[in-house]
Amino acid sequence: MLQKALVLVFVLASIAGCISCGSTSSHYVYATIPVANQIIAYREDPNSGVLTQISGSPYTVGEGAISLVLHPSKKFLYVANPGQGGTQENDISLFTIASDGTLTEVLPRASVAPLASQPHLLLMDPAGAFLYVLNAGSSNISVFSIDSTKGTLTQLQPPNSPVSTGALPLNMQLTPSGNFLYVSLASQPNGLIETFSVTGGQLTPLGTTSTDGMNPYGLAINASGNYLYVANSGPSNSIAVFPIASSGLLSAQVQGSPIANGYTNPIAMIFDPSGNYLYVADQGSSNVAAYSITSTGLPAALTTSTTTNAFGTESSPSFLVADPTGKYLFVGNQGTGAGIQAFGVSSGSLNALTTYSVGNTPSSIAVLQ
Repeated sequence: MLQKALVLVFVLASIAGCISCGSTSSHYVYATIPVANQIIAYREDPNSGVLTQISGSPYTVGEGAISLVLHPSKKFLYVANPGQGGTQENDISLFTIASDGTLTEVLPRASVAPLASQPHLLLMDPAGAFLYVLNAGSSNISVFSIDSTKGTLTQLQPPNSPVSTGALPLNMQLTPSGNFLYVSLASQPNGLIETFSVTGGQLTPLGTTSTDGMNPYGLAINASGNYLYVANSGPSNSIAVFPIASSGLLSAQVQGSPIANGYTNPIAMIFDPSGNYLYVADQGSSNVAAYSITSTGLPAALTTSTTTNAFGTESSPSFLVADPTGKYLFVGNQGTGAGIQAFGVSSGSLNALTTYSVGNTPSSIAVLQ
């Protein structure tokens, strides 16, 4: 059941991976290892994609550390600690980031209790003013304001935090403008997408939309903020595409949607930094499917791979993050070869480079440049 427990964090890695662009300065890669309560930190050579573990890494963090997100100032990193083995930690760690990529935790940790439990996914608004926390144990979202100087968190007062989602939340995504938040929900017979408007960190529910598929774990929004992509995992194994209206509400799916993914358990998705290609991690098929985007917003399968529009990975690829330059893609694998797999990227095609063992199953990755 590990894949289901960790799947909530996958799209977080895709959001945190595109902070800024550059090709000469060092990049830093951070990965959460829940079983060990650790963060592993690497220096990434931006010219080769090679990862070198930073001295002092791994860093100890809270129980079951499962999700992380970077502040756009590049000064702070936040980690969700739900707890494990019967321990309910239910808090968020704050780390400061030094110029050499090393981390220092700032205590005390910010709790989501008593009105929320099991924080599983972190999401930050584009301005770095608010942190949104998806709580799997209490089916709600906590909202924290962020001190721009110290990075410290202050939770908004009820009823502004936490905000109920009405059903088990699986994932969430903000539009590039930060004005609308979409939360995928577990529901029968089909999953749902709940839409919230966002004003000063406050969430106002606007309505729900059926995904026309079960288990909507993967979410992605294009750079223009006018299409929402939903990966419906097994048994649906499909990708749905919804136009986003100016009101934030989701319109009827584009013609031809949902499309059959062709592989098993599409679990996470990400756009490359250029916005031209969509990658989908197929957990059950041990590959990453690649798509270009048509003028209607519908994904079109690439034909440059040895297997139709897919590139083989280690077993159970479960989350994705792009290097800010767009030259590399990192895949988190949760099968027998658990680790971080690096791919070179060229015109949407992927070329396997190296797999880095992290000792235990990773749950999320973020890349800082």
